[in-house]
Amino acid sequence: MYLAPLNYDRYFKKVFSDDKICQRFLEDFLNVTITSLEKLPEKQRVTDDARLVEFDYRCQIDNAYVIIDMQQWYKPDITQRFYLYHALNTGLQLERLPKERFLFDKKSMKVKKITDYRGLEPALTLIWLADDTFHFEENYMAYTMAPELVLEFIKDERLWCKSEIMTLLDERNRVLKIAQNSTKELDFLTRNRLIFMFQPNIVKNGQKKGYEQWFRFAEKSRNLENAEDDFAEFRGDAVFEEIIRRLNKGELTEEDFEYIENEQEMWEEVNRLEKGYYKDGVKDGQKEGFREGQQVGREEGREEGREEGREEGREEGREEGRAEIVLMMHRKGKNVEEIADLTDLSLETVQAIIQWALSGG
Repeated sequence: MYLAPLNYDRYFKKVFSDDKICQRFLEDFLNVTITSLEKLPEKQRVTDDARLVEFDYRCQIDNAYVIIDMQQWYKPDITQRFYLYHALNTGLQLERLPKERFLFDKKSMKVKKITDYRGLEPALTLIWLADDTFHFEENYMAYTMAPELVLEFIKDERLWCKSEIMTLLDERNRVLKIAQNSTKELDFLTRNRLIFMFQPNIVKNGQKKGYEQWFRFAEKSRNLENAEDDFAEFRGDAVFEEIIRRLNKGELTEEDFEYIENEQEMWEEVNRLEKGYYKDGVKDGQKEGFREGQQVGREEGREEGREEGREEGREEGREEGRAEIVLMMHRKGKNVEEIADLTDLSLETVQAIIQWALSGG
């Protein structure tokens, strides 16, 4: 091994703790030039009762607040998880908003102190997915807030079945007028983006986008047999030279090598568990789908069974396998907090599973 895997949480944070590296990545991915970047705290406690929320990297750039987070393995609640992070990316700006402005109330003839929210900047949340693709073929998928009429327009089958092009154009113009309404800064909503970046697709598609080299680099570093020649194309670039320096095996300690070995074994075992449950679910779903499909056609039944089996297999497998994954991580030396973060289980649930196992359950 020449370089440590960039996709491993420890080394992703080690690389992206450097502001120059982060700025370059954001410029490459967003295709912008950033004139200023300020790193922000990555650990936050949202309420008195909430456990600590930790981002891989959080910063403010020109007119936007940015989170970059790397997800190495599948989690069933990934959509809700990162929607929450995205919302927090806006909510945490309360730390930096002007504390108050004054408004004169003519009715009471008093001056009131109110919060001025016009200082809020758009939030950009970038989720780097090392394995998952959400069944998309695209390099990434960005979500933003838009008027519901936009989706209604796209989904209106009756409208799209019409042959009159002028009817479509009229409706398009009506929807565009609504979408482009910037009254009271409504366009602020569409400038907030939650972006899922799919490493497998980016590497496979090989479209030579400005950001493609980052994911190709990460994919090369995942191979624990990687060699110096694998990264020759990145030499001569100051930013990638620094990344190589930070990941170089010469910078690693014995504890690092032990961490890499444990992570590799852990993820291999997680993948084996998930694949086993997935295959069982597919088989069951195929049988069930085939029986039901006989009424409407064998081929349709098989397809429905496959799809249903895949989804049911995934969900059942993840639920049934979580306890095993918790115990496996515990055996690998992960503490309760780390296990809770990696599995999205509560601390209480993790502790209960471990206690159950220790008691001979």
